[in-house]
Amino acid sequence: MKKLAFAAAALTAAAGTATAGGIDRSGQSIGALFQEGNYAELSFGTVSPSVSGSVVGLASGDMADTYWQLGAAYKQQLTEKLSYAIIFDQPFGADASYPVATGYPLAGTTAELNSSAITGALRYRMDNGFGVHGGLRLQRVDANSTIVIGGAQAYNVTGRGDYGVGYLAGVSYERPEIALRVSLTYNSKISSDHDTIENSAVGLGRFSVTEIETPQSINLDFQTGVAQNTLVFGGVRWVDWSDFVIDPADYRTAFGSPFLSYTDDTYTYTLGVGRRFNDTWSGSVSMTYEDGDSSTPVSNLGPTSGKFGITLGTRYQKDNLSISSGVNVTWIGNATTNVPVGLGVTAPSNFSDNTAVGFGFKVGWNY
Repeated sequence: MKKLAFAAAALTAAAGTATAGGIDRSGQSIGALFQEGNYAELSFGTVSPSVSGSVVGLASGDMADTYWQLGAAYKQQLTEKLSYAIIFDQPFGADASYPVATGYPLAGTTAELNSSAITGALRYRMDNGFGVHGGLRLQRVDANSTIVIGGAQAYNVTGRGDYGVGYLAGVSYERPEIALRVSLTYNSKISSDHDTIENSAVGLGRFSVTEIETPQSINLDFQTGVAQNTLVFGGVRWVDWSDFVIDPADYRTAFGSPFLSYTDDTYTYTLGVGRRFNDTWSGSVSMTYEDGDSSTPVSNLGPTSGKFGITLGTRYQKDNLSISSGVNVTWIGNATTNVPVGLGVTAPSNFSDNTAVGFGFKVGWNY
């Protein structure tokens, strides 16, 4: 049963996280910390969303850009009970670009948010199967956006990159003879202060400092053997999006609301089955669900609410080398936004029948 711990790895990086709630992307996994012995991995993935809507008969066109996800991890077993891992991921991000010349009120609007994080985590495993883990996370964020309304630039902002530090803490329980593992991890908020330059009707080249505080979250992950060569796995991720806001000084003055905020927290559920076919090949299938509310307006820079996705994964292992790949198809939940259609007048724009396709690839090495 111990060898059945392949399942989560077979889901592979970004292939299983397309268009998660808010601007969530990587899921902040610390799975490498639970690998046997000494271990290193490198992963990459790409997600291609197709998101479009319409207002008063005007179609937005596909406003969601394809993006890439990179990840890496190194895990060292210091003693029989003590280990550590260093993990690189890109936890949050946004890429919005409304096509020009569509007649849509926001045609030409763009927004980009990038993040990267390095996590150092330490784990102590006790004789009774329980373990504790914790560590620190260094995160960098930068962002920029141009808002176009009716073909004219109404607002532009650049938030220079800045670093923030947070922490993680958790507990786990394992029974290797049946491939059982349950882990619970809390990820703290991380705050960073960004030198910001804004151009709007309020003024040109106006300087301020904008705080971006990425949200706290909790990951509950599990796996267990249910039959010979068969594993069930899954998890729940809660993210505190209702406490998240990006609020540059002049944007609120010009438009009367924060630049980006969310009304509700998100709960993302995953359930899957992994199967080992022979000594070298394994496969998995999983489903991901996130509830949404199409009646509450969301941001025009992220017009999605909820999702349902299916991920297929394969894994090849030979000696100490493992190669995993995955493909994900996600049906994105319907959403409504408020779009400016005249002086001080907005109308609901409806986004529906949208999808995303993701591919991921991971190479792992036990040594």
